[in-house]
Amino acid sequence: MDKKQARMKRALKLRSKIKNVNATRLSIHKTSLHIYAQVISEDGSTTLASASTNQADIKALLKYTGNVEAAVQVGRTIAEKALAVGVTEVAFDRSGFKYHGRVKALADAAREAGLKF
Repeated sequence: MDKKQARMKRALKLRSKIKNVNATRLSIHKTSLHIYAQVISEDGSTTLASASTNQADIKALLKYTGNVEAAVQVGRTIAEKALAVGVTEVAFDRSGFKYHGRVKALADAAREAGLKF
């Protein structure tokens, strides 16, 4: 089993638990250059809010988009957008990525901005 298969296995296990709880989820994805976040409805059919380091307003604030500071900015932005839509509680779907570094920074920033996990 290679690295990607192990991550996908963790993601599948985590998503099945979130599906049983039937909660709105904050799903993230990261690459070496960017980090993306989406708030997805309970049934999984609609994206309620999204933020990423590809967006011009976030990219303008950053020197580099693949570091912890970028993840913090995306976390703050996604929390603000989710609260504007009326979502206060989410289940954190880390997409199989281990909870440290940029993933942890995004989650902490979203919590500080008002989202409840």
